[in-house]
Amino acid sequence: MFRFSILVNAALAALLALAACSPALNWREVRPEGTRLNLLLPCKPDKAQKVVPLGGKPTSLAMLGCDADGATFAVAVADVGDAAQAASVLALWQDLALANMKAAPVSRQPLPLKVPGASPGTPATRLQAQGQRADGTAVSGQAAYFAQGSQLFQVVMYAPQIAPEVAETFFSSLKFE
Repeated sequence: MFRFSILVNAALAALLALAACSPALNWREVRPEGTRLNLLLPCKPDKAQKVVPLGGKPTSLAMLGCDADGATFAVAVADVGDAAQAASVLALWQDLALANMKAAPVSRQPLPLKVPGASPGTPATRLQAQGQRADGTAVSGQAAYFAQGSQLFQVVMYAPQIAPEVAETFFSSLKFE
């Protein structure tokens, strides 16, 4: 009887291990084209590019993003051509993102964020907010804003509820090579 119990427990442990091998979030390292940024995304990203008015002039915005486990993950990159404009354009970008989701930051205190290799003269910021999607449904968002030279970065995660461990994996993966 004791041996049978051990075998059943071993079989259950093996099944749990197999279930863990096919997670809803399949993390992979990506690098936005033309940058030195590396980060983890939990799914194969789609690419898009468009011109947006950022910093008072039309600016090319390159994006990578995907949806996994009910959440949207994305990184956007814009080159404003002048590193001296980075801080002011990043602040404007934050305001635009919050307005787009009809939100205010949950806290005026930014969440901790370290991005190895980011420009030291432009503070890296990570915010969390509650707002609405375009269809009016509630959404939680977390976003990071930082620069490397004249390249500006917005890294975002949107979900009905954000799991802290998923956000930590996502945002702690940010680094420049």
